[in-house]
Amino acid sequence: MIRVLLADDQALIRAGFHVLIDTAGDLQVVGEAVDGAQAVDLARRERADVVLMDIRMPGVDGLEATRRISADEDLAGVKVIILTTFESDEYVYQAIRAGASGFLVKDTEPADLIQAIRVVARGDALLSPSVTRRLITDLATRPERPPASDRDPGPLAGLTEREREVLGLVAEGLSNDEIAARLFLSPLTSKTHVSRIMTKVNARDRAQLVVMAYETGLVTPGGHRHGA
Repeated sequence: MIRVLLADDQALIRAGFHVLIDTAGDLQVVGEAVDGAQAVDLARRERADVVLMDIRMPGVDGLEATRRISADEDLAGVKVIILTTFESDEYVYQAIRAGASGFLVKDTEPADLIQAIRVVARGDALLSPSVTRRLITDLATRPERPPASDRDPGPLAGLTEREREVLGLVAEGLSNDEIAARLFLSPLTSKTHVSRIMTKVNARDRAQLVVMAYETGLVTPGGHRHGA
């Protein structure tokens, strides 16, 4: 059973999600929070697997609550899906940097929402290729990015050359199947490489792999792998 926590300051929104989630036999709503501080507290108390987190809430907002959950070792298994009324590039970037595993607009189809919770609960990132590519573009054009020579490759030091190659393709927004086709691997082998990379660099999901690949300089603007 996947334990879900709802965090939204609007009671009507929470009630709608609660009814919807309860229709799925493998999901269970274990709590409702009206602000970010309560969301962090309930995530810990109720041992939630997935938090549906609204961005705009009074006091502690959804982004700050996501940062607190991500930074708390006791909540290492908690996944956050950010919910908002519109898909903003800046929110995508901030949410992923904060530690979110996914990003959904509130008018998502019910079946897609249920599937999204399942995807994130099993450890996959909920980012469509288009969202991933926008995130990449945003990362690549940010003025505060240090020059390649100043970046710290430390987190990637333990990766094999093949794993660095796979990570570079993840950072280009390719799916496991697309990576498999590009490198002439089986889809299962591709997935295994990605899983092993995530373990080695201590990343929660593919979204954080993308950020890491750019911030360490493995991939540079324009999608070119450093040294390739």
